[in-house]
Amino acid sequence: MKAVRFHAHGGPDVLRHEEVSEPIPGPGEALVRVRACALNHLDLWQRRGMERVQIPFPHISGADVAGEVVSSPEGEFAAGRRVMLQPGISCGRCAHCLDGRDNECPTYDVLGYRSDGGYAEYVKVPVQNLIAIPDAIGFVEAAAFPLAFLTAWHMLITRAHLRAGEDVLVLGAGSGVGQAAIQIAWRHGARVFATAGTDEKLARARQLGAYEVVNHTMEDWPKRIKDFTGGRGVDVVVEHTGTATWDHSLKSLVRGGRLVTCGATTGHDARIDLRFLFGRQLSLLGSYMGRKGELLRAAPFFFAGELRSVVDRTYPLAEAAEAHRRLEARAQFGKIVLVV
Repeated sequence: MKAVRFHAHGGPDVLRHEEVSEPIPGPGEALVRVRACALNHLDLWQRRGMERVQIPFPHISGADVAGEVVSSPEGEFAAGRRVMLQPGISCGRCAHCLDGRDNECPTYDVLGYRSDGGYAEYVKVPVQNLIAIPDAIGFVEAAAFPLAFLTAWHMLITRAHLRAGEDVLVLGAGSGVGQAAIQIAWRHGARVFATAGTDEKLARARQLGAYEVVNHTMEDWPKRIKDFTGGRGVDVVVEHTGTATWDHSLKSLVRGGRLVTCGATTGHDARIDLRFLFGRQLSLLGSYMGRKGELLRAAPFFFAGELRSVVDRTYPLAEAAEAHRRLEARAQFGKIVLVV
């Protein structure tokens, strides 16, 4: 089969479109013919190299996959069944998994992180990671949905316990998590504020449900957020950029507000004055991926058109390096998808 792999860390040029052996599913695993695979920042970090993380070489990235079942254990899914994949892989046997908290499993992995992923014509996954999709849902749109919406759902609904009528600030509206968070917060009755770096991205954020938007490259966005809320601030900040925005994100919160973070794309060094933390009774919440049950709860909204995956651009599998360059340049709004 054809796949895109890297044999060493480096820039986009280390990605090679080459012939590799087709994966052989083991017990409990299904084989899926990949039709589309969406990019994530995790793909960039893997390719560049990550501190204290050993990536097996040669490596196939790709966590967000949609395609057709080739085979599944005991025919649980018929050959040809259209599916998207739950990107989190867990043991299914530990106390965390049995309690429905599979993203806390000691062996938790993300498809394409340490295992081979979806930058290929075929991928193998545990059968419990298959989620059937209706015929009306395209493969590209399905591939753009799982990781971003699972992450944003876990952040807002499970970790931050978002309530209707609250104010939410979403940083980086053009990112996969950003656009998903805007939609989820709006659908749950929140008033959403969003930041982005271009007027085009701000306009699209409004279309998704943002009440007010701020250009974070040209405006004092913390001040604008305070102006929008009458000096009050927001109840929840969806933070995934890290060092560059951390201080301002904290200062945008109301007393008793919650900051929930899932990433650090601009760096992981962050400080806080503990007096500010306890004096204002703030909550800092870490969030990593999400639970399969959460994706199953979000999926019907997607299938019904109430949540929609936002696709920025598609590329053929052979042009994965160019797709990486666009993601690195932060030029996208929504998800970049490889068509296999």
